[in-house]
Amino acid sequence: MDIRRRKCHRYGGLIFSLLILYIVVHYLLYPEWWWRSPALLHLKGENTTVILVWYWPFYMQIKQNPTVCNHYGIRDCLLVTDRAWFPHADFVVFHNRELVGGEEFLPIHLRRPREQRWVWLSLESPDHNGNLLWFSGFFNATMSYRRNADFYVPYGRLVPRTVRGLGVDDFIPKKKSALACWVVSNYMEEHRRTSVYQQLAAVVPVEVYGSGIGRPLSSEDLLPTISQCYFYLSFENSMHKDYITEKFWKNALLGGAVPVVLGPRREEYEAVVPKNAFIHVDDFDSVKKLGEFLLNLAKDKQRYASYFTWHLNYTVNRFNDWQEEFCKICPQAGSLPPQKVYDNAYLLEM
Repeated sequence: MDIRRRKCHRYGGLIFSLLILYIVVHYLLYPEWWWRSPALLHLKGENTTVILVWYWPFYMQIKQNPTVCNHYGIRDCLLVTDRAWFPHADFVVFHNRELVGGEEFLPIHLRRPREQRWVWLSLESPDHNGNLLWFSGFFNATMSYRRNADFYVPYGRLVPRTVRGLGVDDFIPKKKSALACWVVSNYMEEHRRTSVYQQLAAVVPVEVYGSGIGRPLSSEDLLPTISQCYFYLSFENSMHKDYITEKFWKNALLGGAVPVVLGPRREEYEAVVPKNAFIHVDDFDSVKKLGEFLLNLAKDKQRYASYFTWHLNYTVNRFNDWQEEFCKICPQAGSLPPQKVYDNAYLLEM
């Protein structure tokens, strides 16, 4: 009997010690939940949607104002980062990069409100999203560059031009001195884009810049340098549906060069820009024929100018404000299926 009593005391002491350890660790990780409600809780009205960003993507330092969505014309929407808001949040956003890297974790130990929806966020292609297996069954919505995402966040988009009266020539940078250029930060022989570049460079001159080849360009010099080129090689590092990045929107379109694209199919580019705004590598039987086409096009001023006619009606709005994109969740909240769950995590990037 004494032996049993001693065992019970020993196991009871162990369980008690583990309980205390759990409480201490939980307090150290989330001390604010032990002693206060979130600041400015009074701002949450009956019809207010609360977006909780669990951590800023790439740990960006952004001075947070819960009512910032008003600045974008979005009412009844609070954007918060204080984790004490968790019991009151309608949506909680998690950026994939930090999750797959083990820097952050899903708060599965917390009591999650029944109607709360978790949003998986990534602007990376599937090749760089890591192992998503562990996320099956946790997320209710996706936020990505995919056009079929629950919350669509493209790298750029065309918006109607408000200022009229300009001609096509006003949008073509003067004094172009190079036929084609390419800025690459990750030069790898096994990439398809590297093979296409090497074949193209055998036909036409291509100026190459970037840290990938030891010829970096500063952010101030990037667009002015590209503007001197007739064509810019908007080659993506991986080929996936809708994956059209700043290489196209910023470097080429804002840089004032005609983009020669290597990425998703032509149809997917045409879904977001006019068909005469770019040249697709896959439109040619060979890279040699592509090079010959570029040489002839650069000599034909009228035909070359036709690739800039979209400027007459549109301008580029490039993604650069996470706060605005998060605020856009609010007006779309009502269109989401209430019980949607991604049971297969790999559907998050499909």
